[in-house]
Amino acid sequence: MVDPIQHQMMGYDRAITMFSPDGRLLQVEYAKKTVKQGSTAIGMVCKDGVLLVADKRIVDKLIIPDAVEKIFQIDDHIAATASGIVSDARILVERSQLVAQQHQVTYDSQIDVLSVVKDISNLKQMTTQSGGLRPFGVSLLIAGVDDDGPKLFETDPTGIFFQYKASVIGEGESEIESILHKKYNENMSIDDGLKLIVTSLKKVLGNDFSAERIEGVYITKKDKLFTKIEKEKISKLLK
Repeated sequence: MVDPIQHQMMGYDRAITMFSPDGRLLQVEYAKKTVKQGSTAIGMVCKDGVLLVADKRIVDKLIIPDAVEKIFQIDDHIAATASGIVSDARILVERSQLVAQQHQVTYDSQIDVLSVVKDISNLKQMTTQSGGLRPFGVSLLIAGVDDDGPKLFETDPTGIFFQYKASVIGEGESEIESILHKKYNENMSIDDGLKLIVTSLKKVLGNDFSAERIEGVYITKKDKLFTKIEKEKISKLLK
């Protein structure tokens, strides 16, 4: 027989607009748990640009690795990666691509990274207070280079965003975050940052780790161009 109090508490996770007695939106908390179960994604600000690396977590040998996309280009100077429900991320990224294009056409200039982050975060927040919707089950790392230098932001399912020097989302978050706290340095180059990220992923993922699973992108302060990291470069770091 279900305890009456327990039965009453269970009802608070049935609707996104209903707070529990202790002030929690349970559907949003469930979305954040979905993110923690997602594949790992890491972002890092370096002295010469910004870097994103994501684990594609390919578990089926029949899947073509290059067909799996975990890092997205929003504009020439902005990239994003995600952990959680990647289809949710794709919708947010496509919206951001449109916003960036509209800004370019309207103002004849590239959109700044913070404007993209705020637009995504506003939509995420709106889904936490509207009946009939569910929260986006995804966190995003958004990286880019503005006129005043490289920037990295993280947004979570609640619509909160923060700017970071280095950040990690997904499985292994606590372990890799601990490594970044100890070894990250603001004077690192993109190559140094890539080496730190790859060695951190190898330590956390163990025998499952391979270059085929990894996707990486960097944007330099000099060129401000979305550039993919070659698999050969990642393979060399694994030796």
